[in-house]
Amino acid sequence: MDGKRTLNAVFVIFAALFLWGVVASRGDRPEQVISIGILASKDDEDFAGARALKDYVESRAGGRIAVKIYTSGQFCGGERECIEYLQGGVLDVFMTTFGGFGNFFPEGQAFELPYVFDGDAVAECVLDGPILQDLRSETLSRGLGLRLMTIGNTGGWRDFATVARPITSPADLKGLKIRTTPAQLEQEMVRALGANPTPIAFSELYLALATGVVEGTKNSIQDIVGMRLEEHVKYVTLDNHAYMGAMWWYSDARWRAFPPDLKPILEEGFAALQHVTRALPKERQQSALERFKAKGGSIHAPTANERAAFRAAAAPMRAWYVEKYGDRWLHRLDAAVADCARR
Repeated sequence: MDGKRTLNAVFVIFAALFLWGVVASRGDRPEQVISIGILASKDDEDFAGARALKDYVESRAGGRIAVKIYTSGQFCGGERECIEYLQGGVLDVFMTTFGGFGNFFPEGQAFELPYVFDGDAVAECVLDGPILQDLRSETLSRGLGLRLMTIGNTGGWRDFATVARPITSPADLKGLKIRTTPAQLEQEMVRALGANPTPIAFSELYLALATGVVEGTKNSIQDIVGMRLEEHVKYVTLDNHAYMGAMWWYSDARWRAFPPDLKPILEEGFAALQHVTRALPKERQQSALERFKAKGGSIHAPTANERAAFRAAAAPMRAWYVEKYGDRWLHRLDAAVADCARR
């Protein structure tokens, strides 16, 4: 990490220590202070979830726990830096997307494969099932210093959004310049569907759409209206090709040092966090759709046959994944999806 961010983090830590000292001077200093680092703003569901955890834990712990939430990169300025702070026990809690998880657990990209989940109910069933404990155990056994607490949602589902024409079949994507993140899996997925992947930072997407650097993107409708992309994007296809999972991590060093009698309260706090981060994107989706349509945008909800065509076109991604990472986690995921779909 660079010197400026290190100094910023040190400043935050010392400021927090000063405030805790003030509390201590009043005779009611908490036994444990939990620091949560969030890259998003206070308008995001990540903050709402963290706030739910804070409210639950502090109300149940009888003054023994205080929770401090640092938003907008105040504690750490990027995902890699935040993960390093978790591993070092400097930060207690941080969230990664499935894509971010793949940066330190490459096989985890299985959860980013297109159309692997068919709706919220199946996705939530899978992510609450045995696979959650499997992921927790595997990351701990690799000595990563990270304990997976829960998996929520951050933004809903990724969909295709375009400037000039609607997307009702994979053929409609042919030749289009579609914005992706730098993740190789996302780029391969766009390429498999016949489009041209164009990695661009999300902060630069508005200008890229305005100038024709890209002709479309793959984001949730909430992200589209949140960044005013509807000023350029006129068509959204709700193909739900990727569930935007939010993996909430606790520093394992800090967890092992946490008082055993307080751990159940903290685990219940993460359950409250999960509930909020899953519910809020669903609530916000409807208002985002209405805003997009009010601005003249067109929404297409694929039929079952159309969705099957997208799934078939993206099928080569499974072979790509297996060749790079093996089939162990993909088999686990497929079995969990099949089990949940039967319920």
